Amino acid sequence: MLEHKEEHPTMKPFTEEDVEFYIQNKVEQRHLLVSKTVDEVQKIIQQLTAEISYRDTRFQAISNSGIHNENFRVLAPGQFLITVPLRGLTGYRERQVRHWRYYTVHGAKLLSPVRDPEELQQWLEVEQFSKSLQQWHETEVNVEGDLVPAKVLAVFRELMEKSITSCNLSSKVRMLESFSSVVRVAVETSDSQVNVELVPTVEIPTCWPERARWPRCFTRWPSQEKVQCVKSFGFNLLAHSNYHWQLGFSRAERMLIEGLDEDGGCRMKCFRVMRQMKEDVWCTGNKPILTSYHLQTVLFWTCEKYPRTKDWRCFREGFLRMVRKLHKCVSQHFLKHFFIRGTNLLKYANTSDLDLVAGKLTVFLENPVLCLD
Repeated sequence: MLEHKEEHPTMKPFTEEDVEFYIQNKVEQRHLLVSKTVDEVQKIIQQLTAEISYRDTRFQAISNSGIHNENFRVLAPGQFLITVPLRGLTGYRERQVRHWRYYTVHGAKLLSPVRDPEELQQWLEVEQFSKSLQQWHETEVNVEGDLVPAKVLAVFRELMEKSITSCNLSSKVRMLESFSSVVRVAVETSDSQVNVELVPTVEIPTCWPERARWPRCFTRWPSQEKVQCVKSFGFNLLAHSNYHWQLGFSRAERMLIEGLDEDGGCRMKCFRVMRQMKEDVWCTGNKPILTSYHLQTVLFWTCEKYPRTKDWRCFREGFLRMVRKLHKCVSQHFLKHFFIRGTNLLKYANTSDLDLVAGKLTVFLENPVLCLD
């Protein structure tokens, strides 16, 4: 048996020609297909949210601006997350003293907490905004001053159901059942059916949350200038559960991606090939346990650990480095959120499914060959 270092298992190296062939025939084809799907879904969702906004001005229509639309997140080719901005809440400030409150669906206060909010979660009071539309004070969304996500989602769901009918889109869009208040729809495109989750979102571009203690001390990536730029884009609060609003950083993450390889590196090339292998081999299907968001987080952590330009000159080394990081996270069932360090993005993932993916990654790392078929 050949001796080898533990960090670099025996491998059948793939050539530059293999990589370029893979990118042209797999990665580029995926991009064209996903772009076409995004365009079709966007036109439909833009029409629906325009109708919803007409009925209730608190919900803003999304724009139709292609695959780089900041309200769109492609989690997988058949799985999209779309944030729907909320209007009439401006001048946000964080609460120093928090009073945790829980309610029944009908607004009656519960005496004991259902569960404590996690690191990415928080309550939201209408008084945290210096300006707010009167409609946000109404009992259909507000309980004793708290803006309750479940109530906002209930209003949005009802508006969505009415808009599908009034826009004559019943043949293309149908509501999906869900175990919580989350609003999910299935959209028929010319090629496939796409599952879309729509999340009402408060966009807060004016400040950076205290809990996001980023960057960590002594890190060399990204640069201080880039850090300030990223933070200047603020964060979002997503109506993602019954009681708590969930912190999101889509604009900040987009800024981290922008100009990632301006030093001539191959970081995004590594990411795109890893995403393709994930979708084709390691974790397939329309509802994969690992999404593009998980891979993007792996990309960020790897960039932070290997900040130097020379670390990203060789595709093979950079790519395998990222795959090893993914393998470690999946094997340990633990992937830290990039901005909120106490959050495990795999906390609620099915461990058996993660172990299956870990096994496939192990096989690949023992013999790294791109799936060229």
